[in-house]
Parts: sequence; C-alpha cells; structure tokens
Amino acid sequence: MNTFGNIFRLTSFGESHGEAVGGVIDGCPPGIELDLEFIQNELDRRRPGQSRITTPRVESDKVVFLSGIFEGKTTGTSIGFIIKNENQHSADYNNLKDIFRPSHADYTYLQKYGIRDHRGGGRSSARETIARVVAGAVAKLYLKQVGVSVTAYTSQVGEIKLENNYMQYDLGTIEDTPVRCPDAEKANEMINLIKEVQYKGDTIGGVVTCVIQGTPVGLGEPVFGKLHAALGSAMLGINAVKGFEYGHGFDVSRRGSEMNDSFFNDNGKISTRTNYSGGIQAGISNGQDIYFRVAFKPVSTILMEQQTVDVHGNDTTIKARGRHDACVLPRAVPIVEAMAAMVILDYYLLAKM
Repeated sequence: MNTFGNIFRLTSFGESHGEAVGGVIDGCPPGIELDLEFIQNELDRRRPGQSRITTPRVESDKVVFLSGIFEGKTTGTSIGFIIKNENQHSADYNNLKDIFRPSHADYTYLQKYGIRDHRGGGRSSARETIARVVAGAVAKLYLKQVGVSVTAYTSQVGEIKLENNYMQYDLGTIEDTPVRCPDAEKANEMINLIKEVQYKGDTIGGVVTCVIQGTPVGLGEPVFGKLHAALGSAMLGINAVKGFEYGHGFDVSRRGSEMNDSFFNDNGKISTRTNYSGGIQAGISNGQDIYFRVAFKPVSTILMEQQTVDVHGNDTTIKARGRHDACVLPRAVPIVEAMAAMVILDYYLLAKM
C-alpha cells in the first residue's frame, strides 16, 4: 500500500533516516509546465527547521527529478524524483531500539512485519510526506490551468481556535505567520502556546481547515467513490490525523429547514444560497467551494518520562531525545493541500474518461 490514487497515482519510497525519500508519479497529463521554483517553495513550506516552533532538524529538501520531464514540461510518462536525507541523527534513537514508544507505530509494525526501523520511525515517519508534497505540487500546477485552487490553514491549536468560517479571513495572509493562521491575533496566541508546551517538553494538537475553490460540477461517484470519501481517506492517511469532517460536519444536529442548501438561478447559472453541504452532494461536487477540517493529534514524541514496555514485555520508562515538533500543524498545512490537490486532479481525470 505504497501507491495512492486511481489515474493520477503516487508511489512513494524511503525512510526517515535512509539515503533519500522519493516517489514515482504515474498518470500525469503531458504538457504541464513544471514550475520548479513553485514546487521547491511547496517543499520549503513543509521542511523542518523553518522557524522556532518547528523541529530544528535542518534539511534543504531539494527535489531532483529523474524522469518524465522534457524541456520543462511533463511528457505523460512516469515522473521519478528523489529528495536526499542530509541531516540524520540516527544515534538519537539508539536507546529506543528495544522499546515501544507510546502511541507510535513501533508495536504494530513489529507485530505485522516482524522487523522495524527504530531510527525516527523509519517508513512510518512523517518525513515520507515530502513525496506527497512533490506530487501535490505537480497536481496544483495542473489544477491552476483549469481554475481550481487549494488552500489550507491552521484554524486551531489546543483551545485557541478561529471562530469564523474561511470566508471571513484573507487567505492570502496565511504565510505571514510561522503557524500559518490567517488571523494575526489568534496566530500570536497559537505561537505562544506552542512555545509554552515546547519549553515543557510536551506537544499540542489542533485542526487544519482546507478550502478548494473552482471545482467543476460532477466530480465523484454517487455510491462507492464518493468525492468526500476520497478526501477523507486521503486526509486520514496523513500521519497524526485523527478526524475529518466536511461542510458542517458534526455540527448537523439541527432541523432540515436550517441545513438544506436551496437552489436559485444566479444570472443563468444554477447555484445555492448556502453551502452547508461543503460543495459536495450525493458524493458529487456541485460547483460550490469544498471545505473541510482535519484534526491532528499531539505529536507522540514528547521529551518527558513515560511508562512503557520493551520488546520482551518488561516494564520500563522512556524519555525521548533528539529534534521533534512540538506542534505538527504549521508543517501539516502544505501536506493537507497536497493530498487534496491529488484527489481533485485524480477525480477530474476520472470524470474525463
């Protein structure tokens, strides 16, 4: 299960402390101008060491494309790429070789495969998501040509959250703060909270909101292959994600008369007066903005002593060391965007079959 997608597909490879992380993109349409500066900028948004509230691991995360590109454009053949791991501190994990870290993949991986890479979690590390960001950036370049944009932002850290919906904010300001929140006042509160838990060796969770605009009517299938199910699967496949909701999500304990999206003729175009459905009805996009929220748990690696057991079942304690995020939200924003872009492009290509 290292491949994602139906037509536009990404197969990723590599581990946190291996030689490199990379991928192969299949099904990419030919003729897309590959803006390498844009792709690198997307990687820079995800890379470690970009601010005081992210892990201090320093990686340049420079992508090298190996195939599928000629004279700056995609050829329609497989696009291969790699990103070298340059700053591994594998020794930081030597004390964890025979210990199951709480809420990590250590126990389940060992039980399933009979072997595990203890260096930073190996394949289960969020470093694998760098391949998704590359593929998502390529998908974004195509979607831009057809008028579709994908924008995500941090909407909650701990108990600090934005009270308004996305339409009340200037989404063009998301990159103005290291926490990637469009409300400057709330962003400062979030940053201070992250610094507080970071100082204590703890971590904090939160929520990323994503908005997809310009999606045409008709993406998705009415039974299996619903568009919101595909988006949910993509988001729940991201490390540390614990929840997904689209439209009004769990806030639907209301009357139908309050939640129905009424249709009207908007200067010759059928539209809806409200968008409680989140741009998707019966599993198919209806042309309105698609918006959803993704809940991220606190990072499991905390620099505090915890109770656990070793591989022999003996009680022991653990205290992690090394370089880790106190809050994954700022670096998760481009990952959410990447996965959403891949889903939308995949379903756009399916609709054209």
